[in-house]
Amino acid sequence: MKVLITGAGGFIGRNLVIQLAETPGLQVLQFLRQSDGDLNRLVAETDFVFHLAGVNRSAASGDFVNGNVESTRALCAALEAQGKVTPVVYASSTQAELDNHYGHTKREAERLLLGYADRTGARVGLFRLPNVFGKWARPNYNSVVATFCHNVARDLPIRIDDPSHSIRLVYIDDVVAAFTRVMTGEEACTPFCEVAPCYPITVGELAGLIRGFRASRTTLMPGPVGVGLTRALYATYVSYLPPAEFAYAIPKHGDNRGVFVEMLKTVDSGQFSFFTAHAGTTRGGHYHHSKTEKFLVIKGQARFRFRHIVSNECHELYTSGTEPQVVETIPGWAHDITNVGDDEMIVILWANEIFDRARPDTYRYRV
Repeated sequence: MKVLITGAGGFIGRNLVIQLAETPGLQVLQFLRQSDGDLNRLVAETDFVFHLAGVNRSAASGDFVNGNVESTRALCAALEAQGKVTPVVYASSTQAELDNHYGHTKREAERLLLGYADRTGARVGLFRLPNVFGKWARPNYNSVVATFCHNVARDLPIRIDDPSHSIRLVYIDDVVAAFTRVMTGEEACTPFCEVAPCYPITVGELAGLIRGFRASRTTLMPGPVGVGLTRALYATYVSYLPPAEFAYAIPKHGDNRGVFVEMLKTVDSGQFSFFTAHAGTTRGGHYHHSKTEKFLVIKGQARFRFRHIVSNECHELYTSGTEPQVVETIPGWAHDITNVGDDEMIVILWANEIFDRARPDTYRYRV
């Protein structure tokens, strides 16, 4: 199957080109502004069209007409000239519902495509997209998310005229997935299609989240970045980091036993750390009432000892980096860990809560 993408060099186009190219048996053809003479040839080869070409920002009103209306008219003419019933997905905009010049031209492009569908019987899917965000969007052009991410990642100021202004966002991966479902026939358009999920958010809330991502390198708390809008925004934010900012330092605490480093803290699932221990060194020697921990030795050999603080029952076990094994600490059992090997020991540690110096829930006790 051959798929043609007009506007393949734009924000949505680049993401769509890459993801479709990952599909076995699918050949992606690209139509760019500088390849005007190739449109008829490309249309003759293609089985499906994603029409993304357009202009959404310009000081000259004629650019909207040429970029949105005339490009669509040319595509429809080329398709009909081939006598083929080729399905088309069009990236329109929610601005098509508004009374402005850009919206008028997007609505006219929709009308042209619906006319093509009526005359030929071809499937046409119209996506009136709200604010689309994700990697590779142009700052100060494609979306406010791109601008905020670009500036915050570089410690530049961002402009907010009305923090309470509400916007609707859709993530680029969700857009591509919705486009693909229409292409494969998994989803029908009649003729308008929607991308889900769509996230409502105020500009002030958006700025706060993105600023929080930058601050997380200091607080070590990136927030709930594994789900929903925060996941998508965090992926977008880090895509705007310049290469010089790919890495960042975190505090290291050392003494005669080794070093201890906190790596990551979560809102409600504790924190991750690691520590080292020199040969013969013992760490721990305390108990907790509620805090639990998971230890994973990734280098060296360790002896774990446990003592119940009421019954005085003892338990001992050994683990090493060659045979990964998670060892859990149990409330009410004092515990310690000793490097019983000849080399430095390295241990990854997860605790179910963030360490609170005011209430550490850690009490010295001889094991």
